[in-house]
Amino acid sequence: MSEHDQSLVLPNDEYNQQLVANVHPPDWVNPEPTGRYNIVVIGAGTAGLITAVVAASLGAKVALIEKHLMGGDCLNVGCVPSKGVIRAARAWTDLRRATEFGLHIPPGVQYDFAAVMARMRKVRARISRNDSVHRYTQLGVDVFIGSGRFLSPETIHVEGPAGDRILAFVKAAVCTGARASAPPVPGLQEAGYLTNETVFSLTELPQRIGVIGAGPIGCELAQSFARFGSQVYLIEAMHGIMPNEDRDAADIVEQQMVRDGVNVLCCGKDLTVQKTDGGKRLTVDSHGRHYDVTVDEILVGVGRTPYVEGIGLETAGVEYDKSGIKVNARLQTTNPKIYAAGDICSRYKFTHAADAMAQIIIQNALFPHPFGLGYANVDSLVMPWCTFTEPEVAHVGMYEREAKEKGLEVETYTYKLDEVDRAILDGEDEGFARIHVEKGTDTILGATIVANHAGDMISEFSVAMKAGAGAKTIAATIHPYPTQAEVNKKVVNLWRKAHFTQRTKNLLIKLFAWMRR
Repeated sequence: MSEHDQSLVLPNDEYNQQLVANVHPPDWVNPEPTGRYNIVVIGAGTAGLITAVVAASLGAKVALIEKHLMGGDCLNVGCVPSKGVIRAARAWTDLRRATEFGLHIPPGVQYDFAAVMARMRKVRARISRNDSVHRYTQLGVDVFIGSGRFLSPETIHVEGPAGDRILAFVKAAVCTGARASAPPVPGLQEAGYLTNETVFSLTELPQRIGVIGAGPIGCELAQSFARFGSQVYLIEAMHGIMPNEDRDAADIVEQQMVRDGVNVLCCGKDLTVQKTDGGKRLTVDSHGRHYDVTVDEILVGVGRTPYVEGIGLETAGVEYDKSGIKVNARLQTTNPKIYAAGDICSRYKFTHAADAMAQIIIQNALFPHPFGLGYANVDSLVMPWCTFTEPEVAHVGMYEREAKEKGLEVETYTYKLDEVDRAILDGEDEGFARIHVEKGTDTILGATIVANHAGDMISEFSVAMKAGAGAKTIAATIHPYPTQAEVNKKVVNLWRKAHFTQRTKNLLIKLFAWMRR
């Protein structure tokens, strides 16, 4: 395992040893290939894993190549470890809020950050069994540990300590993903910094931390560190946090983060970093005020660089640029035998997006489509996403501004959680559900939810949009009481109420009067 990979799985405790044994076993010997593969997949992150396992389950002969750690970012340095830390921070916050619910916690109760991170590593190791080399081998996939490089448009060379091999393929899929990068901030490289790839190796809580970038990674971890007691400075070049979300949705989260102790320095300009004896000095201007602070660590939460180097894309006739591999709507590259999926080619940097794109590769690469009919199309995906702060912000479809830019007339409805009984009972009544409906129809174009369980609640709108079911369907659906998901029906009822016109009401008044005769 390379020094880079070893840095991702520190400390070298029993849990990380279990992880490595599953996703990069040191004693692994690559199998001997026999004949051409129906599909060879480079990269065993989510896109590669799903492509490989589904293809094998259908009876295809499949090879899967991974240079680093099986499971990719999601398992090792992304979704899984971050949600473990977030959950622990939320538990600590709930304990501190206990008096609001009439509970009296004795003084002196403390958290153990080292134990928090150990639990995260333990859970990650447990989940890693699902992405392990041995499991995929048992499912019929030939797993190769090493660097994959195209020798020609139809062959790949695997090089590594597990043994060199030459693989011939009918089709191939490049699912190598992307790695963390950093903005060109003066002094940042010299001072040193953490990214999502290294932050989860911490065993001690940084007492002072600067976070660059107020997107999902920056916001989730800034809030978590602040809740544990770090002095956090969250620096964002644009206004506010989560600049891609509706402003009032992001504002609710920002207000909670400020209450949690995060110092939000948005509209940040002229950021510089300097390494000093006392730590890492940050200077930045925010809203006309100059900040000069010293921190122990810096976490960079912006910037992703696609893994396109060293895999022989030029030899294979696959075009790419700084944003990744170029693909068409079928996820086909400029070599029609080679496909790509996941962060290497998608603007959606989500695990579930990679999963969905893998399904498209399976349909398009393995099955013939006479006359070009029947291809799966990435443009047809209905893509939800969620930022797992507290409260969470989840979205699917278009924002109002996007719909208007496309020339669509939109009706927008918003229902606040402070009118939802369960949210009030839970003490989680800051937030809302919002829908955008195409005028003259009940077609839902997009939805946003701000709530503690928004990531779970957004799926109802995702299903409706994918199935072509409109607002009428949700309005007619019974929701259990009391749940926070009632807000979905309540916001749709605003649309229904708006379309109950005075003319209709007048007609009904006359009808009821006639019935009383």
